[in-house]
Amino acid sequence: MAEMMDAIQKSLLKEVAELDALPVGAYNIRANGQSAARNTTASIDIVTKQDKPGIDIIIKPGTKNQSVHIPVIISQSGLKEMVYNDFFIGEDCDVTIVAGCGISNCGGEDSRHDGIHTFYVGKNSRVKYIERHYGEGTGTGKRLMNPTTVIELEEGSRMELETSQIGGINDTLRVTRAKAAAGSALIVHDKILTEGTQTAKAVLSVELNGDGSSCDMISRGVAKGESRQEVEISIDGNAACSGHAECDSIIMDKGVIVATPKLTATNVEAALIHEAAIGKIAGEQLTKLMTMGLTEKEAEDMIIHGFLQ
Repeated sequence: MAEMMDAIQKSLLKEVAELDALPVGAYNIRANGQSAARNTTASIDIVTKQDKPGIDIIIKPGTKNQSVHIPVIISQSGLKEMVYNDFFIGEDCDVTIVAGCGISNCGGEDSRHDGIHTFYVGKNSRVKYIERHYGEGTGTGKRLMNPTTVIELEEGSRMELETSQIGGINDTLRVTRAKAAAGSALIVHDKILTEGTQTAKAVLSVELNGDGSSCDMISRGVAKGESRQEVEISIDGNAACSGHAECDSIIMDKGVIVATPKLTATNVEAALIHEAAIGKIAGEQLTKLMTMGLTEKEAEDMIIHGFLQ
């Protein structure tokens, strides 16, 4: 691990990127607004932007079975930043990108990270993108995150997103926008847990612009306490395409969940489906687990953990 990182920062890095040490391959670790560690490879270059905060990640055509880690960690109360990261992925690639942000705020000022990640995915490439958000800290200052993901899929490409907010974020606006060319595919699994008075809004939208393009977007949320979640999913079918959206949510205590689907077809060959369900934890599930010796809270936690997997 980079020498300049303290114990709190290393703990955050473990939470959002599952790293105990510097990863193999290309990486850029950002800590409290500065680059803490960076490595490039023969196939993957990382370049600091000159006109605004952020980096360009350039992946050469034909790069396969390689990874890029770009976590952000904040342990300074009152730090607010906006970062722009652009990914240029060449043709015929197969790569995994691990991002995410962790905030530890033990002070009285709000800490905030906003990031815009833009992906240009070349023809016939495969990308898996993992992004985790996590907050902690004993201070009165809030932990705020507003991630935006913009995706442009060229012909025959495929991108899979696993995005999650695993706790401790007071307020968040999560936006994902994508455009899909012919034969390309987008898969999104978005998971979020809120509690207390936390608020979260997720906006996911995709334009299926090419024949044979497709998307499968699944959002799962659990709202505890007096927290509030809003989910908006929209699919525009502008070609002979197929799109599926699913919103599944568990509501607890005095939580509020709003799910808004929107399907638009401009082509007679567009096949679009939306499913949505909001409900409480089934009593028989709790009873069954409690007969196995679990307390009610332990049973609830197990059900929620399984639901958000």
